[in-house]
Amino acid sequence: MRIPAGAAGASLLALVLGVAFLGPVIAPHSITATVGPPGQMPGADVPLGTDFLGRDVLSRLLNGGSSVVEFGTAATGLAYLVGVTIGLVAGYTKSVLDSILMRAVDVLLSIPALLILLVLVSGLGPHIWVLVIGVAAVQLPGIARVVRTATLEISTRAYVEAAVTRGERMRTVLTREIMPNIVPVILADLGIRFGVSVVLIASMNYLGLGLAPPAADWGLMISENRDYISLNPWAVLAPAIMLALLTVSVNLTADAYARTLGRSSPPPARRRRADAAESARREVTVTPTGVRT
Repeated sequence: MRIPAGAAGASLLALVLGVAFLGPVIAPHSITATVGPPGQMPGADVPLGTDFLGRDVLSRLLNGGSSVVEFGTAATGLAYLVGVTIGLVAGYTKSVLDSILMRAVDVLLSIPALLILLVLVSGLGPHIWVLVIGVAAVQLPGIARVVRTATLEISTRAYVEAAVTRGERMRTVLTREIMPNIVPVILADLGIRFGVSVVLIASMNYLGLGLAPPAADWGLMISENRDYISLNPWAVLAPAIMLALLTVSVNLTADAYARTLGRSSPPPARRRRADAAESARREVTVTPTGVRT
């Protein structure tokens, strides 16, 4: 909140989340109720007009955000769960396992995202869980590469080498020494990844390969009302604006938080461990003149 961009992002995010999760409580009409002629412009009874079936756009907008947030969060979280694990192991081991993992990631990265999603949906059916897994698979390669690069840099630090010297297990080194120090990198990347997940899920819903009518979803609303945009443009603009606000707010908030962490000084315990490890690395040698260095 000390950064203007972060304060703006957090405020926008709170607004969008409020609409997404409190919207169904305050929606004036049912998402399936016909309240007027199709494509009606905004009026007193329908502030955002009606959609292609004469349903209240405002009510469907207030009900359509929770699915976007929940599925976008699930896909991003799953991608980070797998991607961070692969990146940590690959960057820390620096062995043949690194080559195997990253070559597999490169193969997945070379396949177009839309092709992966279409193959999964065609083979397993247009279920939302298939879509979430597909979006996570699309996001996984980029996350793994970012985390691997950060891990390679952190793993050469003195406190990591000291932990290895003490005989700490790999899992302990990864979770206690490396992972806390790459959190700013992950947070800086999180906003972009979440935005991509939201856009991909909305795009698949737009194509009719995700949620099915009469479900209320911002991406699905854009698809349903595109032919009626000349009659009531708000039926398309309103959900599109909410999707944009969601992705921008998450990106601003995550980036501001990552920059704040980057400016914070390390905890005293971590500094003490680093100083002790640096002292332990100093070698004592004897020169020909007998001076110890």
